[in-house]
Amino acid sequence: MAISSLETMSLVRVREVDVVAARVLRVEFTDGLVRELDFAPCREGLFAPLHDDEVFHAVVVDPVAGTVSFPGGIDFDPDVLHGDAVAASPQQPVLVHQYRLEHSV
Repeated sequence: MAISSLETMSLVRVREVDVVAARVLRVEFTDGLVRELDFAPCREGLFAPLHDDEVFHAVVVDPVAGTVSFPGGIDFDPDVLHGDAVAASPQQPVLVHQYRLEHSV
């Protein structure tokens, strides 16, 4: 039986998230990529609550979706956060810095 490439792909998801500055998150992914993303441009409609400090600082990793999640059901596609896909909305976080973690054995 042949295995499709989709079955062998490992989805990259968010492992950890931390607030590092006003509207900036440090997002660590399961493949070792770390991106610091500025969410300041996400300011209208569904994303308006992100400009409330209490809401922004309540960010967590959703264990089911493997992405960042804020109160009120606000979340972002992990593929967009990782840089592998384009967001459907023009409001998206801006990359500040990225690097890859080195894993020692």
